[in-house]
Amino acid sequence: MTLANQISTKEQSMADEKFKGDKKMPLKSPFAKIERQFIDALVPRFPSWIEGYHLTVMTIPLSALCILSGFLSRSSIHWLWLSSFALFAQWFTDSFDGSLGRYRDTGIPKWGYFMDHLLDYVFMCSLLLGYAWAFDGTTRVLWLLLIPVFGTFFVNSYLSFAATNDFKITFLGFGPTELRVLLVALNTLIIFAGKRPVEIGLPYFLPFIFIMICVVVYRSQKFIWNIDMGDKVRTRTGK
Repeated sequence: MTLANQISTKEQSMADEKFKGDKKMPLKSPFAKIERQFIDALVPRFPSWIEGYHLTVMTIPLSALCILSGFLSRSSIHWLWLSSFALFAQWFTDSFDGSLGRYRDTGIPKWGYFMDHLLDYVFMCSLLLGYAWAFDGTTRVLWLLLIPVFGTFFVNSYLSFAATNDFKITFLGFGPTELRVLLVALNTLIIFAGKRPVEIGLPYFLPFIFIMICVVVYRSQKFIWNIDMGDKVRTRTGK
């Protein structure tokens, strides 16, 4: 079999598989219900010239805004409003890109899954880099340490999806929307109260979020372990 035929066979096999990356598991978080209602109401109102993939790639310039915001905030803390704008805009584009494609039947699910979640990770890193740039000393180091910690949430979701074909993005009753709201609140706090509250609180937040990711990973691996054990039993019993 030639290389071209092998590639064609692989592509056909992937096409025949039921892909679920564009269908997240039901969100279980405080804002999930009202967010879904808002998205469903607004999707039909989008201009015809805007497609879902346009919204997906908007995360690239918004990521740059986060880094720029952190850099400029060293001269004026009010530049953090720019970070809050980027958080809101990225929530908007991230919420509607997949829904718009499904509504118009113009979606590209596998490309959308790949690019959407790759760029979500880029946005997260850019946001934390912006905060690190805004601070000095130990606080800057702690912001940088949060990048691999939060990154583990992403890795957990993607690997769990590969193992279970169920894509989950909310954990312990908390999801991306709730995180964005907290970060906008954090920006507001810094603007009006200064950096000192963050410098005091961040050393306590880092171990807290580390414990949370340990709990999430433990629960994920236990769930996948039970799937494997169930498969073994069914193989042995022929059921």
